[in-house]
Amino acid sequence: MEFGAKTLCALAIAGLVLGLSAAVHADSLTVKTAQGKAQGKTINGGKVKAFLGLPYAAPPVGDLRWKAPEPAASWKGVRDATHYGARCMQEPVFKDMIFQDSGPSEDCLYLNVFTPATATGSSKLPVMFWIHGGGYSAGSASEPRHNGDFLPTKGVVLVTINYRLGVFGFLATADLAREARGAAGNYGLLDMVAALGWVKANIAKFGGDPGNVTIFGESAGSFAVSTLMAARPAQGLFQKAIGESGGAFGHALSTGTLEATERKDGEWASALGAATVAELRAMPAEAILQAATKAGAPRFSTVVDGRLLTEPVAETYAQGKQAHIPLLAGWNRDENSSLAAGMTVEKWKAFAAEQFGDRAEEFLKLYPGETDEQAARSAIDYKSDSFIAFGTWKWIEAHRKTGDSPVYRYHFELAAPPSKFNPGWFAFHSDDIEYVFGTLDTRPGADWRPEDRKLSDEVMSYWTNFAHTGDPNGPGLPVWPKYGAERKLIHLDSPITAGESTVEPRYEFLLQGMPPEQY
Repeated sequence: MEFGAKTLCALAIAGLVLGLSAAVHADSLTVKTAQGKAQGKTINGGKVKAFLGLPYAAPPVGDLRWKAPEPAASWKGVRDATHYGARCMQEPVFKDMIFQDSGPSEDCLYLNVFTPATATGSSKLPVMFWIHGGGYSAGSASEPRHNGDFLPTKGVVLVTINYRLGVFGFLATADLAREARGAAGNYGLLDMVAALGWVKANIAKFGGDPGNVTIFGESAGSFAVSTLMAARPAQGLFQKAIGESGGAFGHALSTGTLEATERKDGEWASALGAATVAELRAMPAEAILQAATKAGAPRFSTVVDGRLLTEPVAETYAQGKQAHIPLLAGWNRDENSSLAAGMTVEKWKAFAAEQFGDRAEEFLKLYPGETDEQAARSAIDYKSDSFIAFGTWKWIEAHRKTGDSPVYRYHFELAAPPSKFNPGWFAFHSDDIEYVFGTLDTRPGADWRPEDRKLSDEVMSYWTNFAHTGDPNGPGLPVWPKYGAERKLIHLDSPITAGESTVEPRYEFLLQGMPPEQY
């Protein structure tokens, strides 16, 4: 086949245009971080750019196990940033956790950046920094419900992170404290601070504004948000906070003293037969994890370590020394329904007498049980309160009193349709995550309704509006009042309504003392 000169010229121009287009596209997916260049990919039909598995700290292995995170090493060439990094070492704990990474590893300090496809280095978009839940013992940024396909379409840059968990993230012994000038534990929280430092140094290259960062998390992630607000090394690295079901003010995931934690963790470490920290670090990670998850092992969680935290979190808030930033926080209606199964009037009265003694009558006025149905509802309310809601409320109240900043409170109430991991109609613990991320379709077996999708879009707008301005309100949304002395809040239901809180009498009763609850 022969071509004329004009045809050949046209083909050459077309080829040049296609080549330039491909080069421009490739360039838009290549970002130069402080450690080196990274090549991402597009998701959600090209609407969002994703950069996955970026190291924000050195692998905490060998001599770096149980040490504060060190800076990530630089690399040459272009790093493939199209796959999630490994999740942190953990035993399967929660049945609803599904992962998209290659598996667990100590080499797990990676983060992911999701940004609008149109974002450039000069966009200065608000940054939303997600901390996953899992009781400080499980979870990963690679869970599908945390996918970044949709939040960035609301004009934000999303960052999701891994952090050290369980024994690897929170072991505190006297030997470790001596090695680190008196401080031990909280390595998982220190990882979060290191990741925030990485964001400050690098996020502008992805279109984000390092001076407008909102930290947000659910369950343990929400506990972490409340704790980071009190941690002096973290202050200044974020400007807003969102907490979903959790605050470091209750029995669940309580923060221990260093002395008591060193004693219990030290006894556990001694039982492994490792006489020194060096010998403990030389043990295989799998052997340590197996020993740490056996029955009778201590719970490895946060501690007043003397480095990140110099006093209990509640004391910092009481003195008004926490970060004075806008806060949006709340919890779900049915955080824990385990006590409701088979509940009757007689069982509920017996429970009240056993747990509260001479306060039982007052308890039953606040958590009534005149019928079996009412007793079951009160059982859900009490178990949800003692598990997570009471501590979250205390956090909100503490910041309202001393934080000198706007506070917005919510109650998530829309009961989700049954799914693989939720056989009943509940607004259960962690139910809100897919609504916040717009990832409803990642939940196995759920038959979503129009009201679910509408609420998800509204919640996404509230959350991203807050990231933009510190105020969740915006066009087309029901007005969300500020939470002040009058304790107004928003009910996230179908439809959304605003109202005043009615739970204070319950929580004032619980402030007088309640039986210890386990997470």
